[in-house]
Amino acid sequence: MTLKINRREAMVLGITSVASTSFLAWADTGIVPAIVQNHDEKLKHIIDTQVTDPQSPWCGVSPDMWGLYHCGSAARILQDCAAAFFHPQSVFHSSSDIYERMKLAIGFLVRSQNDEGNIDLITTNFNSPPDTGFVVHNVALAAKLAQMSGHKDLLSQMKGFLRRAGRAMARGGIHTPNHRWVVCAALAQIHDLFPDRRYLKRLDQWLAEGIDIDAEGQFIERSTGSYNAVIDNAFVTMAHLLKRPELLDPVRKNLDAMAYLLHSNGEIVTEISNRQDSNTRRTMRGYWFALRYMAIRDGNGLYASMLEPLEPESIQLARLMAYPELQQDLSAATPIPEDYEKVYPLSGITRIRRGKTSVTIMHEKNSRWIAMRRGEAVINAVRFATAFFGKGQFVPTTFKREKDGYRFRQKMQACYYQPLTDPKSLPIEPSAWTRLKTFRQRTEICRLAYEGYIRETDQGFEITVRAHGTDNVPLALEINLREGGKLTGVVPAPHVDDAFLLKDGLAEYRMGSDLIRFGPGRCEHAYPQVRGAHTKLPGPSVYLTGYTPFEHTLTFQML
Repeated sequence: MTLKINRREAMVLGITSVASTSFLAWADTGIVPAIVQNHDEKLKHIIDTQVTDPQSPWCGVSPDMWGLYHCGSAARILQDCAAAFFHPQSVFHSSSDIYERMKLAIGFLVRSQNDEGNIDLITTNFNSPPDTGFVVHNVALAAKLAQMSGHKDLLSQMKGFLRRAGRAMARGGIHTPNHRWVVCAALAQIHDLFPDRRYLKRLDQWLAEGIDIDAEGQFIERSTGSYNAVIDNAFVTMAHLLKRPELLDPVRKNLDAMAYLLHSNGEIVTEISNRQDSNTRRTMRGYWFALRYMAIRDGNGLYASMLEPLEPESIQLARLMAYPELQQDLSAATPIPEDYEKVYPLSGITRIRRGKTSVTIMHEKNSRWIAMRRGEAVINAVRFATAFFGKGQFVPTTFKREKDGYRFRQKMQACYYQPLTDPKSLPIEPSAWTRLKTFRQRTEICRLAYEGYIRETDQGFEITVRAHGTDNVPLALEINLREGGKLTGVVPAPHVDDAFLLKDGLAEYRMGSDLIRFGPGRCEHAYPQVRGAHTKLPGPSVYLTGYTPFEHTLTFQML
């Protein structure tokens, strides 16, 4: 329920536009006080680190962990200060100190903006329209709160920065797919504050290219842990501010897809990402805005369930204030799917979920061809390699779904080269060794065929590994585990940190109450990091070793 405030109360709070302000919603439930208190606690730390020395070039911003000063930091300070300054339940409400802190942050942004209207992301991108867009998202939210509260002075201080940024983005370029929607959302925000047809014209130019979402609900970068959320939030912003509900369709498709890319502990499948979040630990936290907006708008119980573990920690006070719709009650929760086997050919994965047991199978061209977990006990990857000519890492080139499992194959060969039969007749310099290989006769050809097979069992999974062709090639099979668990049944491997050998029997890996038992072991040599294998993954790795021809079946019991 949204609480109403009368004109006299509004005047006391310094609010001149009662009709557009619903900052006190949820107050009767006790939710808002908790959210505001949490926000205030975080803000205390933020302002403690903000540089306030007027002689410093970094005045108005906080350093990152490397001692670098970003416009993004100033924009977040501005947004968080504005939320506290304008919320009547904040201890910082109408604080003159917070007002000065906002002015310092605006000053840094203005000084950092170049003549074109862009800012730099000093770790990688310079004179960058898209990074200007990311910054505008926060600055425009602060400006929206000022506008809703009738604080014309603060709004006017942000106006110049935002208008110059809008001019830059209305003609500037991008260099990754998600940047289009970052810029469009930023233009929509500025247009909402300071209408300008040039912003809409540029926005429509980007939208005319079409939205890059596939039939499986993934945007082209497949960045489940990062940029998918950025894009979803951008489309919600555009749809809301521009009154274009059709822009919510890709958001629905992506959120529906994400329901099947969740582990039991709320972490996301990131193995399919083409960006820096690949194979990292992420949750749905970045999706909070899109999830809550769509859960309320559509009355979607599945989105409400996906939202539940994120709140209240992920609630963004500034957005809660700028979008009063977010404060409405959610529909009854619908359970998140947790018993399925789904193949995603476009994303190149198969997902299997059995309650707390979760498995991701990569179809091809990935040495981390399977990852599995039981609750908090996580096997990051199962990999194997041989010392075959220094290039023997198993990276499947074919994938096939069979009656009761999944089969992966790869073939490789290596050879030796004979002298050129007539070198003087060749139009290539003798130093061009690689190009000359095609003219040489190949002899002593060696071949190796790899195969991996995965099938589900009553207690978990079974993996069979085969390698044959050239004999007596050392092989090592790696089972990489998440750090922090208790590992038993193994012995340390020599000369490799955080590496262990499973000589025989079964190993047990426990994290809290969750247990994965795997084996039997095999140890024919102590050379786990064979030449040509990909570098050992972070965290403890358990190795089985042998020589070609090699065949071994491992069982994984999820307990």
